[in-house]
This record gives sequence, C-alpha cells and structure tokens, in this order.
Amino acid sequence: MQTSIPTKRKKQLFDKLKKANTAFQKTYPGDLPDRQAVHTVYGGANLFKSDSAKNLGARALETFKTYAPDFMTFGRVFGLDGVANKKEEEVRTLQAEYEALDWTMKKFHAAHLSYEVYHKVMRKLETEAIEDFRIDFEDGYGNRSNEEEDATAESAAKEVARGLKQKTLPPFIGIRIKPFTEEMKERGLRTLDIFLTTLLKASKNKLPENFVVMLPKVTIPEQVSTLVDFFEIIEEETGLKKGSLKMEMMVETTQSIMAEDGRNPLMKFVKAANGRCIAMHFGTYDYTASCSITARYQEMDHPVCDFAHHMTKVALAHTGIWLSDGATNTMPIGPHRGEELSESQQKENMETVHRAWKKGYDHIRHSLWNGFYQGWDLNPAQFPMRYAAVFAFFLESYDDAVERLKTFVEKAARATLIGDVFD
Repeated sequence: MQTSIPTKRKKQLFDKLKKANTAFQKTYPGDLPDRQAVHTVYGGANLFKSDSAKNLGARALETFKTYAPDFMTFGRVFGLDGVANKKEEEVRTLQAEYEALDWTMKKFHAAHLSYEVYHKVMRKLETEAIEDFRIDFEDGYGNRSNEEEDATAESAAKEVARGLKQKTLPPFIGIRIKPFTEEMKERGLRTLDIFLTTLLKASKNKLPENFVVMLPKVTIPEQVSTLVDFFEIIEEETGLKKGSLKMEMMVETTQSIMAEDGRNPLMKFVKAANGRCIAMHFGTYDYTASCSITARYQEMDHPVCDFAHHMTKVALAHTGIWLSDGATNTMPIGPHRGEELSESQQKENMETVHRAWKKGYDHIRHSLWNGFYQGWDLNPAQFPMRYAAVFAFFLESYDDAVERLKTFVEKAARATLIGDVFD
C-alpha cells in the first residue's frame, strides 16, 4: 500500500510532537492510585495529644450509639432509600420484617441499605474513626502571645513523636501554620521551624507517614515557593531526606480562583510548590466571606462555593492533586448536658443532633456529587454523618458501577446502553 509522507519527515514531526505530549503527560499524569482520606479532622494545636485519635473516636462512637440506637432510626435520620419519609410505625414494621428474613433474602428488602450502612459506620468508628488529622495553629488556635505559641508548637511536636512511637497516630497527619502574609509570615515560619526541629529531634529524624504542612489563605505563587525554599533549608539543616516535606494549600479567597490578570492561578500555585503539593483544600467560610456572603448563608452548598469547586476541579483535574471540600459548621451537639435529663430534654437533644446530622450529610453528599471525595470535620459528633454519607453514596450506585465496568471490560471500545443510560 502506497503512502506519500517520507519516513524522515514523519519522524521529525513526531519527535517534535513527542516533546509536547511528554510535557503534557508530566503536567497531567492522572489520578494517583494512593489512598486518599475521606476527611480531615481539624483540632486546636493546644489540645492535641498522642492518643487524640483514639479518644475522639471513642467520643464519636458514643454519640453514634446514643443518637442512632438501631439501623432503622439511623436510616430515617439520613433519609436512606427504603425508609425515607416513613412514619415511625411503618419503620418498626419494616425492621421486624427485615430481622425475620433469611440472610439471602435480606439484600432485596427495603431496609437493607440502612442495615448495611449502619453497621459499616459502626465498624469504621470502632476501628479507624479518624483517617486524617490536622494540628491547627491557625483559625482553630487563634492569635496568642509568641511565648504561648512557641510552647504549643514544641509540646505538640513531642506529642506527635510519642504517638509515632506508640503507633497511635491516624494514617494521615499534619499541621496547619499561619499564612505567609506580611502580617503572619514570621509567626507561621517560626511555628513550623520549632515544630519540625522538635519532632525530628524526638523521633530520631523520622516523620510520620503521610505527614503534610498546610499553608492557608494562599493568594500568590510566591507564598508557596517561599515555603518550599524553607522546606529545603530545614531538610539540609536537619539531615532529612530531600523532598521529604510535603505541603497542601487552601483555596479560601476569590484571588485564588481569579487572579488580577483574569486567569485561574491554581496551576501556578502547584508549580510553585515544585512537586511538593499533594492537595488543595477549600475553605468554605473564608471564601464565602470573601464573596461578601452574610454569615447566615455561608454554607458549603452555596452557589459561590459550587463555582469555586468547579473552577478548582477544572484547573487541577488529572494533575494528581487531591481536592478536599470544607466543613459544615453546625455541630451535632444537644443543648442539654448531664446524666439526669428529663424526657423532653432528651427528645430535644435527639432532634438537635439529628437535624445537624442531616444537614451535614446533605452537604457531604453535595460534595461527593460534585466529585469532591474528601472534606473537613470539626467535632467527633460529625464523624457518623461523614461515614454515613460516604458509604451510602457509593453503595447506592454500586450495582450500576459494577455493570458499567463489566460492560467496559467486555466490550472495550463499543458504545453501550445500560438501562436508560448511554455509555
């Protein structure tokens, strides 16, 4: 079969294209196969202890058992398929029916999703309630005297070293320092320096697995590159292996979505990190405030947040940078405390917690629907709603996903129809 293009000229052009393709693939390597935490728990640095993960997990489990005593109550709270909008007596009838069934038939019953998710959440809270913890020296800690923050940085580092030795740290851990603005850069750096110097000395130059430094309120690439320069100095001075220190940053100002030149600056931020940035987190309340949204409407599902989410996702898709949504700031905590509560007080506590759980659950589902598979939790009482949303979201679509994957494998490049969805 005859062709017209000389081999030499084809090679010249393809060699040129190869350089461009290779550069593109380096920038967009695709999603990482590594595990990504489904949440990050933020806690004030002054409160952190080596066994914080265990203690907070126990509190989360206690809250779960108190306010979701059985799987049908749990299903009603979150409006899970099969029990949503059912009256109390209908729910109890369904529960009795379900518990009387043989195991092989239970998966076809309306209550099955509630049962599955309920027990998965319970096992999760019992075995690994916290996946990622951020020791917070910024909003969760506040502005204190230099002497106090110095002491906190040192003590928190020693607690991390103790947890590292005792194997009580969560799978992911890190610190959030103050931003590298003109007003806060000295304080942010000093805390970082004290913390890392103390930790490495106490741990014999060993960092916890998946340790990361969060830089908040990033507005210009130079803030990122400066932190990276300090990482290099710390690695040199302590003997830490080059490239060991990783960072993540926060999208919480309008300038991090649209710079003065009218372009999205997030890729510049990532490149300024010189390969050290692993994640980008969204700061719901600072961002909505930056958009002049009043306090009452500063919620995760506000349209200005959706816009920022989509801009972030489009800017960083396929780069391997993890994306995380923010937090729901309505706490699932009842107004009444103590052991001797009246029936009406217990009822009010139950209603308050359930209302906050459902609100947070809906926010998390909204994030998952938008492709943000990680978010923040600020209190252990929020863990049940987090795991309920994650398990329910993926279990509900499990059969569709299996069928789609099966069809893809069997008919690789052929377009197919699954149910009424063209794939």
